[in-house]
Amino acid sequence: MLSFILPLLLLASPVIGQNTSTCPTLPSAITYASNAKLPDPFLPLASPRLTTKSQWPCRKEEIRQLLQRYTYGQMPPKPSSLTASLSGTSLTITAKEAGKTMSFTVTLKLPTSATAPYPAIIAYGAASLPIPSTVATITYQNFEMAADNGRGKGKFYDLYGANHNAGGMITAAWGVDRIIDALELTPAAKIDPKRVGVTGCSRNGKGATIAGAFVDRIALALPQEGGQAAAGCWRIADEIQKNGTKVETAHQIVNGDTWFSTDFSKYVDAVPTLPWDNHMMHALYADPPRGLLIIENTAIDYLGPTSNYHCATAGRMAHEALGVKHYFGFSQNSHSDHCGFPKAQQPELTAFIERFLLGKDTNTDVWKTDGKFVIDEKRWVDWSVPALS
Repeated sequence: MLSFILPLLLLASPVIGQNTSTCPTLPSAITYASNAKLPDPFLPLASPRLTTKSQWPCRKEEIRQLLQRYTYGQMPPKPSSLTASLSGTSLTITAKEAGKTMSFTVTLKLPTSATAPYPAIIAYGAASLPIPSTVATITYQNFEMAADNGRGKGKFYDLYGANHNAGGMITAAWGVDRIIDALELTPAAKIDPKRVGVTGCSRNGKGATIAGAFVDRIALALPQEGGQAAAGCWRIADEIQKNGTKVETAHQIVNGDTWFSTDFSKYVDAVPTLPWDNHMMHALYADPPRGLLIIENTAIDYLGPTSNYHCATAGRMAHEALGVKHYFGFSQNSHSDHCGFPKAQQPELTAFIERFLLGKDTNTDVWKTDGKFVIDEKRWVDWSVPALS
């Protein structure tokens, strides 16, 4: 089998989560045998396969480091100074680092019913999903953080420099982290920072998935029609494209888009040699357990419906191993309007919001598709769910 050596890039700083100070760091170079099937999330780079739940935090940190090193770029920790101020419905966050200062503002829409402090959903750009009247909406203009049409432009880069290797997706996640910092500092905002979700559609569906994967304080992620890098896996997308179906692939996505690290383009021609795929990003939600409902559309080939279903199914195996399978839901429904929301998907949306933001004991064991594709998990997975003690 072919192998590919992944060279040393800038190591990412630890992100919020369990204490991982004793976990091994990524080696300076990684040799990984080419494999068209999805990598085993329970098999660390230099250790035996996991046998206990207590081993998961270090594997989780390793996955995060891999994703930052090769795909998204470095997500900095909390800046040395962060303050927040509330004026009406506007919450302004000011960050300072190494003599540089940056501010951005989010807009709050508080519930028309219920009692403060309220749960809230951070919406990238604007909410495309119906948010109930008992939940606040925080509108986040994520393209201010990193411009969608130019690398190194945006408020994140004003703080960390235009040459920072972070792409737009991880900078937006960094901004979500700072919003939660600001909510913790600002009780007058009437938002409960322990009950905050995130949502977005299309490219912002990718962003919402990534934010929840890297920010453990997110209680619920509701990515909508994000396709590859959200629900779907790069390996599967490549295979779909070979069959003549137009689908977003890793090779295509780096041509012009600034959502990913500058380093990702070095590896998109050798996807089967990467020691990760996006099912392992889904696995990051499993511990500490948080809600994840992937909402997808089988009518748009470009979104990669087959990839989305099989990739998410593989990612859910981590939740199964850690005893929280029902925390991860998947709903795939055919409709013609990209970022529209069919009534058929309302029951699962309601169930996830009620369980993870409103504290109700609703059934979130949802895994469904109206896709006509062949469902063959063994085509992509050659490992089993371990019985972790």
